[in-house]
Order: sequence, then structure tokens, then C-alpha cells
Amino acid sequence: MLFSARFRAQAKIICLASLLAAPLTGCGSLALTTPLTEQINASLPSDESGLRRYSDELGRRYDSNPADRETVLAYAAVLRKLRQTAQAVAVLQREAARNPEDLDVLGAYGKALADVGRFQEAADVLTRAHTPERPNWSILSAQGSVADRLGDHAQAQAFYEAALAIMPDEPSILSNLGLSFALSRDLERAEDVSRRAANLPAADMRVRQNFALVLALRGKFVEAEDISRRDLRPEEAAQNIADIRASMAQSDTWKTLRQSSRNEPPRINLSTAPKRAAQPARSNSPELRKGL
Repeated sequence: MLFSARFRAQAKIICLASLLAAPLTGCGSLALTTPLTEQINASLPSDESGLRRYSDELGRRYDSNPADRETVLAYAAVLRKLRQTAQAVAVLQREAARNPEDLDVLGAYGKALADVGRFQEAADVLTRAHTPERPNWSILSAQGSVADRLGDHAQAQAFYEAALAIMPDEPSILSNLGLSFALSRDLERAEDVSRRAANLPAADMRVRQNFALVLALRGKFVEAEDISRRDLRPEEAAQNIADIRASMAQSDTWKTLRQSSRNEPPRINLSTAPKRAAQPARSNSPELRKGL
């Protein structure tokens, strides 16, 4: 969720498999079978130009054979990473109708629905994307993110705890859990969990910036800025924390935090974007990202 100077937040479907923020990498101790969608996410190009080229290639393959399951999943993953979320939903909706029992397809489709703010539909689809005897930690975390956006923080936290039982010390899950505690006004637990996530070797920029936000919400502005500087230029980090501080003084923080979880992700102006690829929106503001 984007968190700006006026607490104008926009929900983003991330990590775990928001794919918009970062591919998922797990560090749990259990031997697990990696779902196809996770393998695809891990293999995506990390730079924007590479993503655009790959999007063009996959688009051509999809046009020639829209029934090829692996092409559909890879194409949708790239579209989500490029924030062409509506197109990703359309691609996955067609495949889900064709293969309504395919767990990989349902998981990707549910996360894409959350990307465009269709949270209740996303919750319904994600429920069918894994089974009790074979739970998927990525889907559980995505279900937690959607529950938070629907305002059910207790249910969200239960989903995150279930995901952590499968993948202990996965930074993305812990970061989402910390933000969920923040949304439910439990800032002490939010800080503890977010700090734990940020201190893990596999933590990324998203996790650290979420930790900085939680610290700022607790009034620990100096430490928040120090954390933010690990990934941002000093002037950007300082402005981010100043913006949050000003908003806290002027706004109903908890009301706007909750409202932020219901907003749709930023729209891409496709009239100026290359075919099948869009320039991801950038912001210097701290982000409260609930990942899928």
C-alpha cells in the first residue's frame, strides 16, 4: 500500500507473489515442492528492459497459443510485474475458466484480482487455490493480505501465522504480519515483528521500508530515517519520514491506514506505454506494501 505525505495509500498485490515488488524467495527449513508459479517468478528478469523484452516474447507466444498453460502463467507474471494488472486478470480469467481445478492458475488469478482491488473475489478464488492437506505458504500469505484489505485483521494474522508455520522466518510474511499489527493499532508488536523481518538476511528494500514506516508510526523518526537510508538517497529518506510525521500530526492515522488497504493499485497510462509493457510507477514515498 502506498503511504504518502497525505496518507494516500494505494494497495499493491506483492511479495509472496505480488510479483510487482519482488519475486518470492523462501528460507524455510522444510523441504517443499516449489509451485510452478514460484519457479516462474524466480526466473523473471530483474530489470525493466528485460521484463519488457520478455513480455513481448511471451505476448507473441500467447497470441499463437493462448491455451498453453505455462505461457499463460509466465505472461501473467510479467504483466503483473510491469503493473499491467487488468491485462493479467483477463489472461488468467480465461485460463481459470478453462482449467477451474488448476491450483497454480487459481493462485495466480486470485493474486491478480487483488491487484485490481477486487478483494472479495480474490478471497473466494484463493480459498480454492490450495487444500488443507497441501497448504501453500504463498497462498496463505496472500489470503492474509486480502483479509487485511477487507478489514479482518484477526483473520489476516491467522493466515500469516499459518504461512509462517510452513516457512519460518520468511521476511515477506513477517513484514505483512507486522503491517497487519499496525493496522490493528498494536504498534509494539508491529515493531517487534517488522524489526525481525528487516534483520533477516533475505530481507529486501520493501521489507526495510515497511519497517521504517512502522518505526515512524511509533515516533522513532531518527531510527526510521536511518533504516530508510539503507535503500534510498539521504534526501529521499529524510523527506519520506518528514511526510509521515506531518501526516500523523494532521490526519486520523488509523482511519486513513484502513482506507489505504481498500484502494486500487496505480493505473498505467497505456496510451504512452509500449505494447504489452508499461513503465512501473515510481514513488519516493515510503510504502506500506501488503504483498501477495
